[in-house]
Amino acid sequence: MGIMRKIMAVMALLVIGLLGGAGAALAFPPAEVLVEDRAGVLDGNTLLPAVRSIEFYEPTTVAVYTYNGAASDNLNEEVLRFARAEHPEWISQDGQKWADGLFIFALDPVGRHVGTYMGEDRKVSLQQREDIQDASKELLRDAQWTEGTIAGIRRGAELINQPWYRSTAFLVTAWTSAVVTVTGATVWLIVRWRTRVDSRRELARGDAGYANVTMDLQVTELNAGTIPASSRYGGTVLEKHRTFLSRYNTATGLSNRVHDLGGKELSRRSNLKLIRSYADATAELDALDDVIADTNALLNRGSTWAAAWDRQLAPFRDDLEELEPMLGKSHAEGDSATAAVLRSFRSQSGSDLELWTSELADGTISPETALDRLRDARTQLSELLKDHADTVIAGYARNKKESKLMRKNMEKAQAGTPDGYGRAYEPSILGTVYPSYYFFSVPTFSNGLSSGVSSVSSARGGGGGGSTTGYGSSGGSFSGSGSSSNF
Repeated sequence: MGIMRKIMAVMALLVIGLLGGAGAALAFPPAEVLVEDRAGVLDGNTLLPAVRSIEFYEPTTVAVYTYNGAASDNLNEEVLRFARAEHPEWISQDGQKWADGLFIFALDPVGRHVGTYMGEDRKVSLQQREDIQDASKELLRDAQWTEGTIAGIRRGAELINQPWYRSTAFLVTAWTSAVVTVTGATVWLIVRWRTRVDSRRELARGDAGYANVTMDLQVTELNAGTIPASSRYGGTVLEKHRTFLSRYNTATGLSNRVHDLGGKELSRRSNLKLIRSYADATAELDALDDVIADTNALLNRGSTWAAAWDRQLAPFRDDLEELEPMLGKSHAEGDSATAAVLRSFRSQSGSDLELWTSELADGTISPETALDRLRDARTQLSELLKDHADTVIAGYARNKKESKLMRKNMEKAQAGTPDGYGRAYEPSILGTVYPSYYFFSVPTFSNGLSSGVSSVSSARGGGGGGSTTGYGSSGGSFSGSGSSSNF
């Protein structure tokens, strides 16, 4: 028993060192953050604060580079080409390595490549570079480009210049030196700690949504009370409202249950699931009460009708703005006849939006007619995107099997999940009246295109997950530390 107590004491000190000492070791925010988002897929308002808050073991310059390539591209070669042309300071003075103190995270969302590159004083092993890339891939496969980039950089910060006592080799030796029961107990503690952190984050999200809904509850009821039930749109929104109070009461019950949980109970996975259901329920209610307010304001031409109308136009405007970047991607067949039709539609729609808003303002058309026109325009865009999908598939697929594979990926993107009901709720009047899969948005089309091209490329044998370490024929004698892989 004395030996066991000593082992337990040693392991306890190790855990304290790993969980407590790690924070002290990560001491330096990035010396500089450079973003070259040539693919236009990153949200700078989210990316920059997140990366600047990441702590490295040593002052490190973080560079992010994105571009729209192809599945057959060598990302390493492209990153080196870009650095030589646009950022020679990223390269060492002798031109053979990456500059000291530098960490580059590169992404090709179309070719489905991710790469990591480091200066000689920041380099890690090939396996660790793969680890950094793997940390981002689940998010990147889901087209969460910004979040995936942040995840990769965060993992890079954990591995670059990692102290010996945090290295994988040391951890493996330390863990395997202890008895299995102690190891199991330690893992159990870590899992509980992580669950408790997630529970508190979800609880805060749920409380924020619940507070908003509660504060607006009386106003929501007043808004619902004056929505014209005879309206096609108002009637459907009122149907959603009929369950609003019931759902609010359910959320209240969930709130009481989750706030009765003690600190230890927050560490249980079953309770995390309960808290997450509370957060999701309040988020849905918070979105719905905004839609109820907009429906009342627009249909009754209230004092805030113009702002409510703008919010209805926002998803369509976003689609129109995303059209040209999408058509400029590799394999998007931007020079095709169907692409020309989409561009013509975009130009005409811009004029239409101004006309509808003007007619709505002077009473020439009713709010219902304006919503009808918006619905018809978004439906027409959906059909044009489906036509263009046929063009894209015909241009990239070499046979019927590849065509079927691409179409499956694009249809899956539109549906969200295999059952066709998995797309996120759009907090608008049309998004409430019609199911989430009713409209085919441009970002959804773009994601389907990327996944379709990637799937076909993989089927052809070009999509393996192994790392690429060379810099291609144009790299010359360059031998900087770096590699890339597919996702």
